[in-house]
Amino acid sequence: MPAPELLVPASSTWSVRSEPIADVLADLDPTDLVLAVPVPRDGLASGEAVAASLQVVGLDVAEVQAAHEPSSEPGATTRIALVPGDRAARTVLLVGVGDADPAALRAAGAAVGRAARGCSHVVVAFPGLAPRGQSALVEGIALGGYSSPRWLGADAKPTTPPVAEVTLVGDHDDDVRRSALARARATMLARNLAVVPSNTKNPAWMAAQARTIGRRAGLGVKVWTDRDLKAQGFGGLLAVGSGSATPPRLVELTHTPEGATADTLHVVLVGKGITFDTGGLDIKPAEGMLAMKTDMSGSAVVLAVLAACAELDVPVRVTGLLALAENAVSGSSYRPSDVITMYGGRTVEIGNTDAEGRIVMADALAYADAHLGPDVLLDIATLTGAARVALGRSMAPVYANDEALTEALVAAGQATGELLWPFPLVEDYRFALDSVVADINHIAGTPVGAGSITAALFLREFVGERRWAHLDIAGVGRSDVDRGLFTKGGTGFGARLLLTWLEEMA
Repeated sequence: MPAPELLVPASSTWSVRSEPIADVLADLDPTDLVLAVPVPRDGLASGEAVAASLQVVGLDVAEVQAAHEPSSEPGATTRIALVPGDRAARTVLLVGVGDADPAALRAAGAAVGRAARGCSHVVVAFPGLAPRGQSALVEGIALGGYSSPRWLGADAKPTTPPVAEVTLVGDHDDDVRRSALARARATMLARNLAVVPSNTKNPAWMAAQARTIGRRAGLGVKVWTDRDLKAQGFGGLLAVGSGSATPPRLVELTHTPEGATADTLHVVLVGKGITFDTGGLDIKPAEGMLAMKTDMSGSAVVLAVLAACAELDVPVRVTGLLALAENAVSGSSYRPSDVITMYGGRTVEIGNTDAEGRIVMADALAYADAHLGPDVLLDIATLTGAARVALGRSMAPVYANDEALTEALVAAGQATGELLWPFPLVEDYRFALDSVVADINHIAGTPVGAGSITAALFLREFVGERRWAHLDIAGVGRSDVDRGLFTKGGTGFGARLLLTWLEEMA
């Protein structure tokens, strides 16, 4: 089992300097120093600050423009190596920022973070940014510097670490930077958890990580073993985990802000935690299993968000529930056509064992509704391939039974670049979940061609009258590319979005 320290994302040391760029560079060792300079839409010559930054390292704006024709497209880079000597840096990195909106600055920051991996120091001279732009830039630099952990032999080349030190030049707000870094670290923690191989990462391992991370962050932590789950009637978790050698777990994490009262807003976040998904007896094809170590991404995001809530002392009570199970194949696996009794007593007919995520989530949602009394209940899950088909890899569906809640989540997604698109809870499709042998079927017994919607309709059955939202991150929770903000594997999608939403809620 990897030590918990493996999962702590490598990070840079950050500082802010408000002096002129010449004074900043004069104080620093130029050896292995990268100076990052923005290329706006109107070109290098459009800003005095850009010219001043280049002049300090002996470069003329007009000559650089003519020789390199640097692109202003967000995230485009032009690298200029400087001859050692009396220069104040060894490398100048020209970075396209387009119109310098938050999305462009986040992309530019990611380019800086990637280019500076393994370096000693990067000085980022992007002047005149508003708070949202500052936040996006910092998130981008941190996420661009991230590399997934690897499990290597003794002689293998290790992963390149992020730049050792980042200096931001200009008037940067410390609180904005601190929040942005907390959001980025939460995203990286969720990614680290997602890529752990499933021969290590099982429900017990995830519960142990949650206990360690939660206690270090000052969270309340409670773990239900399979014995506890049986005693309290969590039939969904037990059914899904019945085929695995490692029984299921349920983890409850609690953030209580300083000065909280009975009137303090309470949000419950529920994360899907399928540590590996074979599909069960309705087994997946081999290629369909390759990414299934990341099928616990929802629970990883919830764990990371709770840890960041404690770090930032978000003034909202937040409870996280991690519904952890492995959907394996054995003689004891649950079967298609089984009828299981969920937490709270409702019965569910199993239509397909590969639709296991909604089963474990429903148990956790029912528990939250019955015992936690949330003002808002939200779940996040890599739930349906239909969500990926509908919106691809760049945007996730959001379902909610409250219009204001939908609007707030969409706004948080726009602010962080983790985009959501509102999907409808189509009442005309509810009949498809009717069962002749149980209270409800967990998949559409009558095909209606709306797999993501019917999954959301099923989850809604377990939230009572609570304000509720569901994020289906099956498309955006995994990345097949290594560029920009993303590396291959889990993306941590939702961590920055949910933290921004919680901060705005307060």
